[in-house]
Amino acid sequence: MIKKVLVANRGEIAVRVMRSCREMDIRSVAVFSEADRKSMHVRYADEAYCIGPPPSSESYLNIDRIMAAANRSGADAIHPGYGFLSENADFSDRCRKEGIIFIGPSPESISTMGDKLTARKTMIASGVPVVPGTSEEIRDAKDAKRIARQLGLPVMIKASAGGGGKGMRLVHYENDLIAAVRAAKSEARAAFGDDTIYLEKYINNPHHIEFQILADSFGNTIHLFERECSIQRRHQKVVEETPSPLMNPRIREEMGLHAIAAAKAVNYQGAGTIEFIVDDDLHYFFLEMNTRLQVEHPITERVVSVDLVKEQIRIANGEPLALKQDEIRQNGHAIECRIYAEDPDNNFMPSPGVIRHMTEPLGLGIRHDGYVYEGYEIPHYYDPLISKLIVWGTTRDEAIRRMRRALLAYKITGIKTTIKFLERIMDNTDFKNGKYTTHFIEDHKKELLETERCDLQCEDVAIITAFIDYMTKLKKVSLNPPTVKASSKWKDFGRRKGIQRL
Repeated sequence: MIKKVLVANRGEIAVRVMRSCREMDIRSVAVFSEADRKSMHVRYADEAYCIGPPPSSESYLNIDRIMAAANRSGADAIHPGYGFLSENADFSDRCRKEGIIFIGPSPESISTMGDKLTARKTMIASGVPVVPGTSEEIRDAKDAKRIARQLGLPVMIKASAGGGGKGMRLVHYENDLIAAVRAAKSEARAAFGDDTIYLEKYINNPHHIEFQILADSFGNTIHLFERECSIQRRHQKVVEETPSPLMNPRIREEMGLHAIAAAKAVNYQGAGTIEFIVDDDLHYFFLEMNTRLQVEHPITERVVSVDLVKEQIRIANGEPLALKQDEIRQNGHAIECRIYAEDPDNNFMPSPGVIRHMTEPLGLGIRHDGYVYEGYEIPHYYDPLISKLIVWGTTRDEAIRRMRRALLAYKITGIKTTIKFLERIMDNTDFKNGKYTTHFIEDHKKELLETERCDLQCEDVAIITAFIDYMTKLKKVSLNPPTVKASSKWKDFGRRKGIQRL
């Protein structure tokens, strides 16, 4: 049985994993770079080990140093979180060779689903619908033109080893193919060390919907329904919700069965996500599989009442799933907003720095997964995500209203954040009506950012006004100091009753 887990990650996801470990009476081990010495996950863990300088390549991406920390601490398992080494087959394989449990899938599953061309071939063989496109590498622009003519423009160029929008290009006109192929290959080579690309037919008005799956080592695989992830900026998710406002019961059931088939096709074990792209007519196609826990997993946890990290640990322990597909129900509606240390008024530039003041939102149906605190300095070396705000309501309308209330109460000073930008999304009519695609932010960019500037100006005026009022009162007190010391009513009462201070 797993007794000590090293979390090979940082920030909010490290804290989140450690919380579940503590509830399971499992000791947690933190690893940290020199820049993260004062991070919350280091404070929260039972043990912590420095693994190198701030750059990720010398710390959180350094397998040798992480394994050394695991051996030194006596950890019998490693949880990779998401990002960094979470989908690295070599890391999973290294854990297996050194006798440490990797809380995630096998290296074989990671390799198969990590390469998008291999994944496409695997899904086609298993009967899962995929976006029309190539199953072989595009070698040059001539090859790309031939395939594009067969598919019909527009087409999407994608990196086979890609993710996060890197190595991806949308091409509307044939004359742009040569430049797009060169750019995609160059970017893929720089980001992943692999310039293999392929072509897919571009789906107009796309919706990004993913299914959460769990699979044990006994052949049991279930899904925990869908998440709507179409609110994106630069191919990065910003707001997620579940259930999806696009879905109907029939399509939900069909997609869930295909998600299970996709996981079984690679003998998957653990928690994972099958991502689909869906058009306005509810035609859906396999996009990719994330062989790890997703950033947006808390909204699924909220509507199905399942702790996904605990399930990951139980599966890694060799336990069979206690959950049955027909026992899982969606209850209510949940929304997640990702809070970034970015300046929306300056093209979303990262905003590292010291947090001077922070007020977290509270109240019924609110969950806050974060890792920062007052006085903490956000380093510039890593992803600017600082927290996730999750709300639940009995209906979608209630969840939207609750999220707006929570965002209004969420205050962070000392850095720029995306909180106000997210408020504007909650107020948007198309979002409220559930009528949005992956183009939502681009389509409403002017409206969202202009409102952001107005809000910033109003907030600045309020701060200046409050400061002037404070200084005026301070000046009056200094000119007319009180001659009689103020007396406490509680002290007076105590004197009358003969009560003595201890």
